[in-house]
Amino acid sequence: MAANEPGQDPIGDENPLRDVRLSELDARLKAATGAEQARAGTAPRKPQKGYSQGSRVLTELIAGPAGGALIGWFLDRLFGTSPWLLLVLLFLGFAVAIRNIYRISQQRPE
Repeated sequence: MAANEPGQDPIGDENPLRDVRLSELDARLKAATGAEQARAGTAPRKPQKGYSQGSRVLTELIAGPAGGALIGWFLDRLFGTSPWLLLVLLFLGFAVAIRNIYRISQQRPE
């Protein structure tokens, strides 16, 4: 290397090893970052079972009555029995949701 050169490889296609060295450096940086996250305990974790149960309860509370109301509305339009099937299936959906939430609550989070 001459005295007036900055000591860095030129950018361009003149040096084919540059891409190999950069990809090796990138792989080493990713490995070091992963090792540091694992050591510090900041690695992304799966949600715990309690969080999953909470999501299931919320889903049951929304989907049960909404599904019953939607089916009841459709059947009311079909048979011309406006609000009765909607109300019956809405409350039936709510009862099914409560029963499913009770079943979920019987499972132990670990």
